[in-house]
Amino acid sequence: MWHNLYILVMKLPPSYYNPISLIGSLIAAVNIVIILFFLIAMLFFNVGGSYIGIYIYMILPIFLVTGLVMIPIGMIRRSRVLKSGGKKAEKKGLKIDLSDRKQRTAALVFVLGSFVFLLLTAVGSYEAFHLTESNEFCGLLCHKVMEPEYTAYQGSSHARVKCVECHVGEGADWYVKSKLSGMYQVYSVIFKKYPQPIPTPIESLRPARETCEKCHWPEKFYSYRIHNEKHYLSDSANTEWNIQLKMKTGPEHASLGLADGIHWHINKDVKIDYIASTREREFLPWVRYINLATGDTVIYEDMYEALDPSAMDSLEMREMDCIDCHNRPAHNYLHPQQFTDLLISNGQIPVELPEVKMIAMEVLNTSYPDRDTARMLITERVLDFYTTNYPQIMDEKGDLVNKAIEGFMEGYSKNIFPEMGARWDAYPNHIGHIEHNGCFRCHNGNHVSQDDRVISRDCNLCHTILAQGTPDDYMSTGINESLEFIHPDYDESWKEYACADCHQYRY
Repeated sequence: MWHNLYILVMKLPPSYYNPISLIGSLIAAVNIVIILFFLIAMLFFNVGGSYIGIYIYMILPIFLVTGLVMIPIGMIRRSRVLKSGGKKAEKKGLKIDLSDRKQRTAALVFVLGSFVFLLLTAVGSYEAFHLTESNEFCGLLCHKVMEPEYTAYQGSSHARVKCVECHVGEGADWYVKSKLSGMYQVYSVIFKKYPQPIPTPIESLRPARETCEKCHWPEKFYSYRIHNEKHYLSDSANTEWNIQLKMKTGPEHASLGLADGIHWHINKDVKIDYIASTREREFLPWVRYINLATGDTVIYEDMYEALDPSAMDSLEMREMDCIDCHNRPAHNYLHPQQFTDLLISNGQIPVELPEVKMIAMEVLNTSYPDRDTARMLITERVLDFYTTNYPQIMDEKGDLVNKAIEGFMEGYSKNIFPEMGARWDAYPNHIGHIEHNGCFRCHNGNHVSQDDRVISRDCNLCHTILAQGTPDDYMSTGINESLEFIHPDYDESWKEYACADCHQYRY
């Protein structure tokens, strides 16, 4: 075999033997060996994942093609020198004579080489396409930048939906748009031009009707559902406070279509337009309702923060769709209040530790420059708190304190990313109205029309309370009745404010 290979090499035309072609051959050969090695490692030993794929299908082929291109360039330059004998070469047309053994061999090598190269290019392009469409490519390639989004996505209800199904969708036009946008994003990452946190909303995001509605059927009847919440108060006993809600996702009966309920907003006969006063769409001072069946149109304006008429010309008017409420469907960062309650409920934070909810809210609502500093300072503060206030617990149940610290860090690592500035207050969730304005952006009782119609603030439009209270004092009612909300601290002042005024940073 080696003798035949030697003969084949010796039969190569003299023009091949030049520095450029030889270096190109070496570059191509080395990259082919590396590509084959990585392919074997990935296919037969299941190592490397998306990172090896990036090298196999995107990076190494660039060097391989560069090496292959260098070979003919060097041969052309060398041929001119050989034919001229050091003098100016005569211009001659290209002559192909397949009766010449050398030319026949060269043509065969060229055809076979081109076929193999095009085959490998087709396979590589196909694999590169699928690689760039994978969740790992989207979430892990730019690890620091995308870590918050990828971490939140893995714990979301859409964790089995590919990133591209929402961010790109079907069709070549949006695929091309996404790749062009991706080129700028790569530039931003390489040269560290990206903002921290990454701003939302994404103006170039595809409309929900072209992505979300591929799976979610807007006209489908969504019946009422029971929603249970378990909370813990910031007192010495970490008192458990439960609440049960009947969520009016749709109307009471399927025959009513989307006549009322939360999903009334997507009724096919209803069109809601709004103008936001800020890019983040947190304040909506101008709202327009249009009944497409009757033509009835009502404009509501915030009586305390009405838009200046001149400002309306420069601000975007947007038609409300799914994303205006479900704005964090796969990348939601929970408030410390929320994830601490969940961790206490599942036992990762021991409820028997006195004031553990209070100290959790203190340390988790504090800003830290990075995760290592957060762990160090949270550990110091919690140990100091229990050493000072509950020395007996530290002596007898120190393991519970350490368990609580690990629970705090578990919630912190999945919801707060100081290096990127990503956390609950950087990315408000518009579902609900506790930690963020959400529903209250419109349903705050301040939006009034010229004929004195008001966008209602009545909580019972969307849900009714079926039960609430502590395990020892639990109030409940029938499925078709409702309790008046009681604030856990029995303070009535909550009626005068939006929930987020206190809950966004308070425990």
